[in-house]
Amino acid sequence: MDIVSVKTEPYSDQTFGTSGLRKKTAVFRQKHYLENIVQSVFDSLNGFEGKTLVIGGDGRFFNDEAVQTLIRLAIANQFGRIIVGQNGLLSTPATSHIITKYNAFGGFILSASHNPGGRDGDFGIKFDTASGAPAPVALTTLFSERAKVIDRFWTIDLPDFDLSLLGERAVGHSIVQVVDPVADYAAYMRDIFDFPAIKKMLAGGFKMIFDAMNAATGPYARHIFEEALGAPAGSVIHGTPQPDFGGLHPDPNLIYAKHLADMMYADDAPDFAAASDGDGDRYMILGKNFFVNPSDSLAVLTEHLHAIPFYRGKINGVARSFATSPAVDAVAAAHKIPVYETPVGWKFFGSLLDAGKITLCGEESFGAGSSHLREKDGLWAVLAWLNIMAATQKTPEELTRELWRKYGRVYALAHNYESLNAEAANKLMMDLNAELDTLPGRQIGGLTIRQAFNFSYADPASGETAADQGICLVFDGQKRAVIRLSGTGSVGATLRFYFNGLSGKRLNDTPQAFLSDIVAAVGTLTRIAEQTGRDAPTTIT
Repeated sequence: MDIVSVKTEPYSDQTFGTSGLRKKTAVFRQKHYLENIVQSVFDSLNGFEGKTLVIGGDGRFFNDEAVQTLIRLAIANQFGRIIVGQNGLLSTPATSHIITKYNAFGGFILSASHNPGGRDGDFGIKFDTASGAPAPVALTTLFSERAKVIDRFWTIDLPDFDLSLLGERAVGHSIVQVVDPVADYAAYMRDIFDFPAIKKMLAGGFKMIFDAMNAATGPYARHIFEEALGAPAGSVIHGTPQPDFGGLHPDPNLIYAKHLADMMYADDAPDFAAASDGDGDRYMILGKNFFVNPSDSLAVLTEHLHAIPFYRGKINGVARSFATSPAVDAVAAAHKIPVYETPVGWKFFGSLLDAGKITLCGEESFGAGSSHLREKDGLWAVLAWLNIMAATQKTPEELTRELWRKYGRVYALAHNYESLNAEAANKLMMDLNAELDTLPGRQIGGLTIRQAFNFSYADPASGETAADQGICLVFDGQKRAVIRLSGTGSVGATLRFYFNGLSGKRLNDTPQAFLSDIVAAVGTLTRIAEQTGRDAPTTIT
């Protein structure tokens, strides 16, 4: 086996964001594009010779080819063991677990998460460190800087590896180990949750549907829900991973999983439904004729986390992104645990988890997780809901309404403007930033702005800081708006507007009705339609 040095030239667009590097699949298929960014990661790291590297992805188009490329580069760069999911598949939370269980140096996740797949869709790559957490800003900055000047990468000239067969294969000084992608993760879930209680609930006539959206969690869900917990065959729908996700947009929300929402609002709806995204790190919860907002979900999980065996007596704190509504804050106060408000991006929860400051964390974009992993975990969140329902004998609607009656309801809404002209989106943010000092006291559409600031963060565990994370506008009437540029799109720019407001008495409005005044006020202030040419958001969640 010969290690080959291949000359290359840098690409100008290989910048790691909050979720790694995401581009159109055609971009990743350019000559040496993938090799460049992977070698840039290796060149930025030290001490991995002879160590273990984990590789897996969500099965989208180009995943199989990309996994083979990564294996060759890992061998050439002197990793001692490369653990790969069978057929190149591993969900994001399963990858995180395998990294820590097998004391790996780190791992690559090949996914663009909730972005569309297929030949004309999106592809992505990110690196998780030895803790199983996404690489922090300090590392992703090194990756991006190295990619600007990369001039060679190391590889080997070998045929593709047969990743359908479990087991080990020696290649030079390295071992390629193909593992069952489900087994370790499923065993870990048994350690966390009260499987007998959930199984008893399901055996008692409780009906559930889990929509894997033709993505990575299908095999996990079939094993856990149908085989281990006894849900009837067919309880998992869209359970076979497909390169284009079967034409579905693998984002578990009321827009892209409308078929599931329609099922739950029908006369013969099951008791419970859930969905996950492309790589298994997001989730959505539905009851009969009832949708659980992700911010409310985090609050319900915090209120009842003690019902889950793994967490009894050890809930240290909770964290939420600043774009997530403060629904959890009152719950945490009642339980006498701290709340940490972080920038958007899962990596900011990692140091808080490592320091033992928090046990639970979540975000409005349908992500939740805990101290069990350093990645968000959609299946974990679904199992948490099932465990809490089994313990309380209450439905999603009953649990959520009970929360509202006790703490008040925080209405939440997100407007996403995708694939915008980048120049126009940046100008909107720059114009708004320039006005911040003059906004407090201004009245717009009957509402008065009380505070206006650009969110910055000082990590209480690591001391690292992050500035310019998005604009926050606090209005009278306990209403708030957050506006930020997102880093998860693959084309143009994405602007996200988050609205929330607290009510102690009005518990039965729709978010659209309760927040209509602040939505209108922010639209007027930002001149969003005029500046972007968009009359309406791409999605409303």
